[in-house]
Amino acid sequence: MNHDVVVVGGNRTPFAKSGGPLREATNHDLLTAALEGLVARFGLAGTRAGEVAGGAVLKHPRDFNLTREAVLSSSLAPQTPACDLQQACATGLETTMYIANKIALGQISHGIAAGADTASDAPISVSDPLRRILLEASAARSTKARLAALARIRPSHLAPQAPRVEEPRTGLSMGEHQAITTERWQVGREEQDAIALASHRNLAAAWDRGFFDDLVTPFLGLTRDAILRPDTTLEALGRLRPVFGGENGTMTAGNSTALSDGAATVLLADSAWADAQGLPSLARVVDAEVAAVDHPGGADLLLAPVAAAGRLLARQHMAAGDLELVEIHEAFAATVVATRKAWLDDAYCRAVGLEGALGAIDDERLNITGSSLAVGHPFAATGARLVPTLAKLLHARGTGARGMISVCAAGGQGIVAILEAV
Repeated sequence: MNHDVVVVGGNRTPFAKSGGPLREATNHDLLTAALEGLVARFGLAGTRAGEVAGGAVLKHPRDFNLTREAVLSSSLAPQTPACDLQQACATGLETTMYIANKIALGQISHGIAAGADTASDAPISVSDPLRRILLEASAARSTKARLAALARIRPSHLAPQAPRVEEPRTGLSMGEHQAITTERWQVGREEQDAIALASHRNLAAAWDRGFFDDLVTPFLGLTRDAILRPDTTLEALGRLRPVFGGENGTMTAGNSTALSDGAATVLLADSAWADAQGLPSLARVVDAEVAAVDHPGGADLLLAPVAAAGRLLARQHMAAGDLELVEIHEAFAATVVATRKAWLDDAYCRAVGLEGALGAIDDERLNITGSSLAVGHPFAATGARLVPTLAKLLHARGTGARGMISVCAAGGQGIVAILEAV
């Protein structure tokens, strides 16, 4: 039996740049805070949720069973089961679909999807030579053997190892991959900076009119997204130097997403359960699709969502024009521009297995409350931020309004989902 799955609402912490006001918070702190805010908002204290699915991309060993531990630190009943999932930047949307699918199958009546990440508290490991020496010393059977092993430590072994930021198959960072795509799709500096400016202005306007009042809970004294720059201008953005693409590159710190800290949650439910509990139903989860591209073979790393969107629209017998709103994760402003161009490119769409071009995404339908460039992008949290945001926007437009979320992810992957207003 297939059950209608609805988005009841969401809650997140404000997002902040790494090293900023949330720098002392761990993944557990962030996820617990976002989860506890959701529990308080919808009166779930002491109740047993069907399941909580969450995850983080940058994890310490101490983050073992992260989501279950966050549940135990929250006001949910300790009998609430939980699991960790991870699909890079797509994590928050993947956890949403995991919970939605369980509800659709009738396995649970409601559940919570979540994601958290802190770039401030990224795990630092020891070098491989030092690790081997320490293991040898630990296994030594005598003090002499232990000291002999430790004596082989050299200063070069002591340098800490930060998490890898490049794709293992190519050795290129996500920004470097996007720089290739930026040049290939002839994405100009001006259109990138315009995307960034619109993100900041749209987010500022949404905060000012109270849109996020029932979606965000203050945390550690922070009440708004700290990356937001409401007074930025095209002139200010235009003065920034390139950070990807070399001296003549067009990708800057202003039109690229900052390393961020934060967490987000989504409450999903069977529509009948939500009605029985007197809880709102903002939007129905219609469908989702995941795709991947051969980026080691030269495909554009961050354009996998194009193929996913085409397959999903075809399965739902929809066209781009049927979408009243589109949320494209702003990994880089150039990613958004290239994605829009790819939707219009018949040859590209056919090359990735679609029947033809998808159509245009107009400015007035795109990221209308701002997105990752202004909000921030704690990797695993972004999808769980986007779902309640889009659900609330669609609900305001009236029953039947449909919108799409598109999130690119490391490894040449992408996930898209369609929601419909209730």
